[in-house]
Amino acid sequence: MADRVADHAGALVRCLSLHLNRKVTGVIAVLLNHQGAGSLGAIAGFAIAVLFAWRFLRPSPGRRASDRRKRGAALSTSRLAGGLEPSGSRELVPTGPSNDTVAVEAIASPAELSLGKTVKQRLGGCGKITCQLLGVILEEKTPQELQKHATVRLSVLQIVEKISKYFDLFLMETVLDDESEEKVLSALENAGIFQNGSLIKDKVLFCSTDIGRKSFVRQLEADWHIDTNLEIISQLSRFIRFQLYISEIDSGQIPRNVSTSTSLERFFS
Repeated sequence: MADRVADHAGALVRCLSLHLNRKVTGVIAVLLNHQGAGSLGAIAGFAIAVLFAWRFLRPSPGRRASDRRKRGAALSTSRLAGGLEPSGSRELVPTGPSNDTVAVEAIASPAELSLGKTVKQRLGGCGKITCQLLGVILEEKTPQELQKHATVRLSVLQIVEKISKYFDLFLMETVLDDESEEKVLSALENAGIFQNGSLIKDKVLFCSTDIGRKSFVRQLEADWHIDTNLEIISQLSRFIRFQLYISEIDSGQIPRNVSTSTSLERFFS
């Protein structure tokens, strides 16, 4: 019904336009052929006719807005019908002063975002963290094993990356010879541990005794220390604010400022 009314209105407007066109043509002919006292009145009539036609034929603001909404709805429908995904499934960000927008795919997965949040929460308020390698980041558990090989635990790579991203991380270990140092550094590099986060080789420290590792922690004035040696953990409890003791067995009484876990990844799970 509305379409029929619109068609009749359009036909009426076209007829009126043709009538005004003939009138205007007549006025112009009078102006060209007669230069008398009635010319001024003819000019005024011509101007009024033009103004009336322009006001009548110009669409109203509400109609223009309605047309834009209809065109936008038709465009959205055609996009969906053509298999394009709606823009609401992506994040829109402004680019430059033109206020144009482009679709940006999410890079970080929900799991990665959750891990980063957990790391910051568990270690929050700290600036410097020291961590033993054996039994925590490496599969090996004794310096003797490092003389033969060094193997990085793949399950801790993302955790180490997040820790080094948000905090000042130092890794350290007791080794028996220079060859063991080279094996450890090579294993860490091959695992990509220096490519992500902010960890560099200069922050991997080696010593010849466990007492030396304890001295490293105190000299660095760490806020958190992670270790598998309960004796070192106990001796450092008076000087270090927080510690994490990694052990697969229950060790009984431990200082109040020491947390325990069977693994680094379990602590942040």
